[in-house]
Order: sequence, then structure tokens, then C-alpha cells
Amino acid sequence: MQDFGFYFGFGWEHIISKDALDHQLFIAALAAIYVLKDWKQVLILVTAFTIGHSITLALSVFDVIRLNSKWVEFLIPLTIVITALTNLFQKKFTPRSIRINYFLALFFGLIHGMGFANTIRFLLAEDQNMAWSLFAFNVGLEAGQIVVVTILLIVAHFITTAFKVSRREWVIFLSAAVFSLALKLSLERLPITKKETNDQEETVIPTVQPPAFDNIDSTGTKYSE
Repeated sequence: MQDFGFYFGFGWEHIISKDALDHQLFIAALAAIYVLKDWKQVLILVTAFTIGHSITLALSVFDVIRLNSKWVEFLIPLTIVITALTNLFQKKFTPRSIRINYFLALFFGLIHGMGFANTIRFLLAEDQNMAWSLFAFNVGLEAGQIVVVTILLIVAHFITTAFKVSRREWVIFLSAAVFSLALKLSLERLPITKKETNDQEETVIPTVQPPAFDNIDSTGTKYSE
């Protein structure tokens, strides 16, 4: 039970902490088109994301699949960019029209799962019960996601009611903000295509020989032997 608490807390921190901005932005992009009355749909959305990242998390930890970490870190904000863009094209917010985010949560969750795996893989290397630890980690992630989504829905409800902002305007505002931040992250994490040899070039510093003072007299005049 002690291991469960440790990995639950680790999963929780991986969503709630300030270093989890990319995952928080993805949750914000997914939940942007929902309002407080849609909380049941949002729970399905969060669960779809959890299922997606749980699959690749387990496969990555057990070395069934492995993707270069640089590409994973680049693809994560790219999924946020795409999700935010789809929100901007949403004009009607019927249960059928916003169902696309279920598929985005499930499919893009597969990519985020590989990102989670890069973090937890080394902790699980010597663990005696990896399945139980992964379960606890995923439960912690799920709890953190629910908290983030709940906060977003409450903020959305307050803004749309107190300031008389339309649902469409709120979706555009939040999605545009998320899009901008995610695009910045994508550009910063763009994998470098140059050869490693170019990155590891050594700078050769020429050796400068000190001047010989043997041939200089006390007046500073150089003379020949």
C-alpha cells in the first residue's frame, strides 16, 4: 500500500505541478469546448485520455515500443496545437459535434503516454510489482486531470455568466491562448536534424608561445647573440 501511495502521488504531481505545463495545456484544449453542465461528458473525455496514455505507458515501460525522447517531447505540444485548432473551427456545440474530442483524447493520449513513460521508467526498473505501480501512477494522473478539468469548467462558468461572454467567444479565447503556448513549445522542442558531429565540434585553441626574454637587455633593446 505504501508503493501505491508513492506512485499515486508521483502521477498526481505529474499533472498538477508547474513542470507539467504541456499536459495541462492538452487537458485545457480538450475541455475548452465544454461547460459545467457537460461534466459527465468531460469525465468520459478524461477517461479516454487516461486509457490512451495508459496503453503506451505500459508498452513503453515494458520496452514493447520505444520512440526517441526528442520526438516524443516534440509531438506532445504538437497534439495540443492540433486539438486547439479543431476547437477554433467548432461553431455548434451539440453532443454529436463535440464528440471528436473523445477520439483526440484517446489517440493523442497514446503519444502523451510515451512522455509519461520517459519519466517513470527508471523508477520502475527495480520495482517488484510493476503492474500495481503503473496502476497507482495512472490513478494519480486521472485524479489530477479531474482536478484540472473541474477548475477549468468552474472558471468557464464564471466568465460566461458573470461577464456575459458567449460560449463561442470563450472557446476561441481559451483555444487561441493554448494554441499560442503550444506552438511556442513545439518550436522550442523541434528535433535538430543536423548531424551530431556538427554539434560536437571541438574548438581548437592555438598555443601561443611566450616571448623569449633572453635576448632583451635591461633597457628593453633586443640584441642578437
